[in-house]
Amino acid sequence: MNRRQHLRAIVSGENADRCGFWLGNPHAETWPILEQHFDTTDHEKILQHFGDDLRWIRPGSYRHPEGRPMFDFQRKGRELGAEGVFADCDSVDEVDAFDWPDPDYLEFDDTLAALRAAGDVYRPSGFWCPFFHYVADFFGMENYFVKMYTHPDVVHAVTRHVVDFHLEANRRFFAVAGDLIDSYFFGNDFGTQRGLLISRAMMVEFIFPYFRQLTNLAHGSGYHVILHSCGSIHEVIPDLIDMGVDALHPLQARAANMEAERLAADFAGALAFVGGVDTQDLLVNGSPEDVAGDVRRIKRLLGPRLVVSPSHEAVLPNVSPQNLLAMAHAVRQD
Repeated sequence: MNRRQHLRAIVSGENADRCGFWLGNPHAETWPILEQHFDTTDHEKILQHFGDDLRWIRPGSYRHPEGRPMFDFQRKGRELGAEGVFADCDSVDEVDAFDWPDPDYLEFDDTLAALRAAGDVYRPSGFWCPFFHYVADFFGMENYFVKMYTHPDVVHAVTRHVVDFHLEANRRFFAVAGDLIDSYFFGNDFGTQRGLLISRAMMVEFIFPYFRQLTNLAHGSGYHVILHSCGSIHEVIPDLIDMGVDALHPLQARAANMEAERLAADFAGALAFVGGVDTQDLLVNGSPEDVAGDVRRIKRLLGPRLVVSPSHEAVLPNVSPQNLLAMAHAVRQD
């Protein structure tokens, strides 16, 4: 069984003789540190040093003839509460009249070339579609949550436009990508360190119907579904499983109820796990021995239906190459 087949078996819940490994997606400031450590600027060679089983290859460029962005949020600041273009909107007609993106401006050639060159690795792809965050950017996060109560029709209208674009983008991409990819990987951070950002009842109303459309499209195209959500989302993991999530990432290890012991007790066998190695403290401050020991613990609890990986995909420059190597080596040790 090669690496690609092995990861497919893990995510599918078939027999696998070991856990998988994904380094994550190193931050731009992390790559120079890794390049110096391994004495090469070839990122593929660096990933091979780690024995990385996965290559996340995201699709498409959006090339508007006038250079417009895919989504023009028109935000008034960078903070989460900064108002966007629909901050004061109370009309579905105003939402519908907005200049929404056109999927005809998407191009996939570079993505398809990268997928063809990826080699014997598992390949998550598809449009990231952080629609929960995009809608928050259109309103400003506080306005978004308030309008769920005061203007639910407007919130639904904005969400529908955002998700419809991503559904069509994925349809087009999946049609040309075919078996070059293995799973649809997309992300919406639903949790804080302590719990959900909004109540489960509000998620049932404003998130789950759109979420299910995305997962149904992926499954109908023959792909696994891997969801990225940071934070404490334990309360809705049963819902995510019901809506078709095959694997959950990144298992924010220090968030409430997201520790490996709890996840194993409540959900082992129901889906695959990707992540779980703490990036808030352990990988930053621990020794290589500490990291290796924690990997062994996580493997015991969550393996073998587990892809060991940092508890956030964007590996920051405060994590040493030595600790990353300790994590990778411990995956393949008994």
